[in-house]
Amino acid sequence: MRPALRGPAGPSRRHWLLRAGAAAALALTAGLRPASAGLGISGYTVSLAQLLAMLSQRFPRRFPLAGLATLELLPPGLALRPEVNRLRARIPAVLSGPAIGAPREGVLESEFGLRYEANDRTLRAHDIAVHSLEIDGLEPAAAALLHAWAPRLARRALGEVVLHRLEEKDLALLDGLGLQPGAIAVTEQGLSIAFVRRSLNTQY
Repeated sequence: MRPALRGPAGPSRRHWLLRAGAAAALALTAGLRPASAGLGISGYTVSLAQLLAMLSQRFPRRFPLAGLATLELLPPGLALRPEVNRLRARIPAVLSGPAIGAPREGVLESEFGLRYEANDRTLRAHDIAVHSLEIDGLEPAAAALLHAWAPRLARRALGEVVLHRLEEKDLALLDGLGLQPGAIAVTEQGLSIAFVRRSLNTQY
């Protein structure tokens, strides 16, 4: 018969058990690395490619403009801005309709921050800011009107859009370790979500 595994006795045994438990938790956490993101003992990472893949599911989108034309927004490009902890979106746009004549192409430039929604385990865009909405070949009056609509269009296109969803099994592991997702940082590679000590009143 194989002998039972034994550790040291007395105070040394308590230290040994603590070290063994910590090592087991670390091994378990390191072993849970979803294919779509990276989960480590101190945080969770999401790459730019994964953000783009999720965001592209929201597009294309079409917005009627006062019955005069329709603005279609196509899948965006994203740029990481670690220096301000935000993402910048460059959204190709096509303006069409009887009042426009031939369809005209352009770009909506905006940026946004991120927040974590615990109810559905998602990272969402928020605090949308518009830099510009430019469409080629428009008359100045039409261009000014379109620019006035730009903030509302950007909020409708990007507001609270889901950029990533954490796996339930990952959060169950965090809960067992007394942790929860905390601050979201934009890095040069993508996003980094820190793990922080969970409040006793927090529930998923």
